Amino acid sequence: MRGRKPYLVVAGSSPVRGQLDPPAWLDTDAREEWNRVAPILIEERRTLTAADIATFTSYCVSIGQVAEASRIIAREGMIVSTKTGPKKHPAVAIRDAAMTQARLLAGELGLTPVSRSRPAARDAADDGQDDLFGMGD
Repeated sequence: MRGRKPYLVVAGSSPVRGQLDPPAWLDTDAREEWNRVAPILIEERRTLTAADIATFTSYCVSIGQVAEASRIIAREGMIVSTKTGPKKHPAVAIRDAAMTQARLLAGELGLTPVSRSRPAARDAADDGQDDLFGMGD
């Protein structure tokens, strides 16, 4: 069978085509991640839909938080002194939570090796060409 598999086309989905500008409120790190990943999802894989934009935005925000927290930790250290003794810097917990959130969202967007290896993800990226051996489906 050539082209997209009928069972993979979601009724009512609106694939994003062309350039998608990041929201103006994104910080620098989140904006850089948006500019790095958006072309992959839109032009290369053609998997980003209008319904996915909020998830993609949240992913970029999480990556921005990881970067900011990492800079704070690099500058101030992982341990802070308090009245009751040394404690883990609050930025460590923020970074850990943001990393977890980014990983989960990356999986939803097909940005992890595991999520890309799933059969549905591979089939969705089908570019309409016959398979390598010309066997077709």
